[in-house]
Amino acid sequence: MSKEHSGVLRAWESTMRKTQAAKKRANNIFGITSMANVTNNDLEDDTDKGVSISGEAYFAEKILPNGDYYTGQWYDNFPDGQGKYLWTDGCMYLGEWHKGKTMGKGRFSWPSGASYEGEFKAGYMDGSGTYIGSNGDTYKGKWVMNMKHGHGILNYSNGDCYDGEWRRGLQEGHGKYQWQNKNYYIGQWKNGVIFGKGTFVWSNGNTYDGYWEDGMPKGNGTYQWPDGSFYVGNWSKDPDEQNGTYYPSESSLAANLEWGPTTVYKEIAGCKICVGERVSIMPSQKRLATWYSSKGGDKPRRMSVDGRVSVGVERPLDKMSLWENDGNSNGLRQVRRDLDCELLGIPHNDANPKFNLGLPLKAPKLEKRQGETISKGHRNYELMLNLQLGIRHSVGRPAPATSFDLKASAFDPKDKIWTRFPREGSKYTPPHQSYEFKWKDYCPVVFRTLRKLFKVDPADYMISICGDNALRELSSPGKSGSFFYLTDDDRYMIKTMKKSEVKMFLRMLSAYYNHVRSFENTLVIKYYGLHCVKIPGTTQKKVRFIIMGNLLRSDYTIHRRFDLKGSSLGRITEKNEFETDNTTILKDLDLNFIFKLQKAWYQEFCWQIDKDCEFLVQERTMDYSLLVGLHFREISTNGELIPCQRRTSSRNSENESTDHISRTNADQLLLDPKRWASVKLGSNMPARVERTIRKPELELQLVGEQTGEYYEVIMFFGIIDILQDYDITKKLEHAYKSIHYDPTLISAVDPKQYSKRFRDFIFKVFAEDT
Repeated sequence: MSKEHSGVLRAWESTMRKTQAAKKRANNIFGITSMANVTNNDLEDDTDKGVSISGEAYFAEKILPNGDYYTGQWYDNFPDGQGKYLWTDGCMYLGEWHKGKTMGKGRFSWPSGASYEGEFKAGYMDGSGTYIGSNGDTYKGKWVMNMKHGHGILNYSNGDCYDGEWRRGLQEGHGKYQWQNKNYYIGQWKNGVIFGKGTFVWSNGNTYDGYWEDGMPKGNGTYQWPDGSFYVGNWSKDPDEQNGTYYPSESSLAANLEWGPTTVYKEIAGCKICVGERVSIMPSQKRLATWYSSKGGDKPRRMSVDGRVSVGVERPLDKMSLWENDGNSNGLRQVRRDLDCELLGIPHNDANPKFNLGLPLKAPKLEKRQGETISKGHRNYELMLNLQLGIRHSVGRPAPATSFDLKASAFDPKDKIWTRFPREGSKYTPPHQSYEFKWKDYCPVVFRTLRKLFKVDPADYMISICGDNALRELSSPGKSGSFFYLTDDDRYMIKTMKKSEVKMFLRMLSAYYNHVRSFENTLVIKYYGLHCVKIPGTTQKKVRFIIMGNLLRSDYTIHRRFDLKGSSLGRITEKNEFETDNTTILKDLDLNFIFKLQKAWYQEFCWQIDKDCEFLVQERTMDYSLLVGLHFREISTNGELIPCQRRTSSRNSENESTDHISRTNADQLLLDPKRWASVKLGSNMPARVERTIRKPELELQLVGEQTGEYYEVIMFFGIIDILQDYDITKKLEHAYKSIHYDPTLISAVDPKQYSKRFRDFIFKVFAEDT
């Protein structure tokens, strides 16, 4: 390239950058985001064929600085239209792009020989598509976020085949699995195993038709031979639980005396379900080339194929950042914010980002540990020791094995066990250093079965609550006057209860048990135990406890917590934006986000909210709320939350090394079915939130106006505080407040009205991510 041509090209690019930046500033829309350009000094070494002075889409061929190669349509510094991108590791994408995102139909191939051809959405395999593994496995069907989800057919390389429904990468729903030896099963599946009602047919004509659990016959079922003979009864892997009757056919000469149900279990055990090939890296994990800007120093900028740019979205006067190192950066930032406010019609003196889109959102300051450790000398130290002694006794007490089908007597409120704990110990209790007390277990069989249903290991449960580490007391009691305690590992929360709440819970315990058993993904909080400590003496004080799961327990820092009811009266935090930290519970009028869930998650969420609310209405409860926790995946070094469209390399390095979940790790989590267990409805859910802005003049505006500014998050949520009955106290509260306020705005309302208002609000602040 001649020096004269090189100079003209540099001048043209400089003019185009200034012209387009000015245009963007004038219109206050997102600015230019370069992705594949290199520094001006490198232009002579970079292959960049095909330019368009008009700014329209054009054909480009680029060899990027790291060796990646792109050829195809290019617009506004993004792949846009048809194009091919080849990574140096041998991965390749050929198909449709939209503003730098793999969007539409395309083909992604791996160096191993595996390939996917079908629909893409925001970088994910999403829609209809066919995946051919390097080992020959072929799946054709529906996908959601890289996971098989919906109807699909998987032909395994060993000759097996599954044709049916998938959910989050595993067989779930109705489906047929045929083995190479012509045996096949048709019926219900759950989490990748045979579960529910279905029929197994052997190649010799024998059949089993009945119920299954964890891949084996369990419950009522019939085994039939081709000659018409059959065996019907109760099936179980435990020989002691097997019972049934053999009915020979008229054509059979004699009963098969050597046959037994154990033979069937051995035969089925030999029919293994193929796991399938595991993909090493997903398309959404691939990143486009790093580039360097001559005006931006040595900060690398990159973009992933799902369109998450690692550079700042250009606001008006963003070019001033080029001079922000001259010591006047604060003034320039203020100028930028003032111009944003002018264009948006927001007062300049508004310093609250809830009302001012010109102000960036910041991560709250982080508290080291929530709560005060209860050590010796604390006012509740002896009470904590009593609680730990009682839990250790209750959980460790020998008890016969029980099935999930409990008798009605197990739910009787009178079914309780009192145990005396003298200081010197007794035949059943150890000596201890606290004062003498009595311990009560309410409905012990029910709660033992609930812990089993929730897959809580008894030893782990005892270690969490009764281990060497002390409990932590939250700084202030809740509105109800109850105190809250956290275990050292944050896994469990212990709440003191009023007598009326205990009566309420015992009344609804049977319905609660049936609900959580019927709906595995219920969002209703999980309860593990109900106990009472009675302190002897003149006062005869009783302290009642309930043990529940901590919804927001996570390996990731929870940056924002919201308690949402759908009412507006008094539903705002007294602290201002600068006084809050990551443990502050924000309320309805503090909410400045819309929660965006992927289609499959959103549909399941809506369905589950409806089912849970039906249960709560049936039990005449109200005043419950949806507790939501957010972990923001990108935070800059100065503490600002980074929207999806403007990732910079100036990430918070501390955050990334400890609390930040990288896109690669998140995709790997979704990719591995074994690790998928940690991602479920309401827990560890990758999602996006859209920022909203409230109008200052509308003080009671529940849902703000959407801005199009998105943030990637990990979400946690669940329904809490379900034990408030609509009793005479709440009825009087409703009557009194209705005189002074709009009855529809207050929290204390009839359970049916409360449920409707709660659902209407939740379905406004949760939406499908389209």
